[in-house]
Amino acid sequence: MAGDNGFTLWFTGLSGAGKTTISRLLEGHLRERGSKLEILDGDIVRENLSKGLGFSKEDRDTNIRRIAFVADLLSRNGVPVITAAISPYAEIRAEARETMGDRFIEVYVKASVDTCAERDVKGLYKKAFAGEIKEFTGVSDPYEAPDNPEVICDTEAETAEESAQKLLEYLESRELISAAATAAA
Repeated sequence: MAGDNGFTLWFTGLSGAGKTTISRLLEGHLRERGSKLEILDGDIVRENLSKGLGFSKEDRDTNIRRIAFVADLLSRNGVPVITAAISPYAEIRAEARETMGDRFIEVYVKASVDTCAERDVKGLYKKAFAGEIKEFTGVSDPYEAPDNPEVICDTEAETAEESAQKLLEYLESRELISAAATAAA
């Protein structure tokens, strides 16, 4: 790694877009390079840090503020952080960006509602389309796509591994991580 460069890769996208999959692949690549990093996955944060919160806009904002607080704390102390939470509202993402400044890197994990519904192993989209789940992002609750993210991972057009490689290249270009050592010929 290129020293103590704390940063936050802030993944945002619909449920099923590929945030967790890409973050796990990227984690593996970064750990191979010697990085000590933390992943703040939305589902895990909700179970531990945000238990008891619902899915109203106010509760979602509170959840994202908590994730941003922890990401800021870690990244300002030199720890790379990957957040993988839907974070559907642009205003609260802007608040997180303002808090972290240039350590905040927005990554839009892009996939259509139809594609996410096809990938949905839990059947959540089916329930949301049937009206059984209220306030479901992308169906009965809005998702505000980023206007100008640093990186777009279009999971309908690229594999999760291609997205992870794109992110590694971005981090290298910002000198937040060292370029991978090339294999000897």
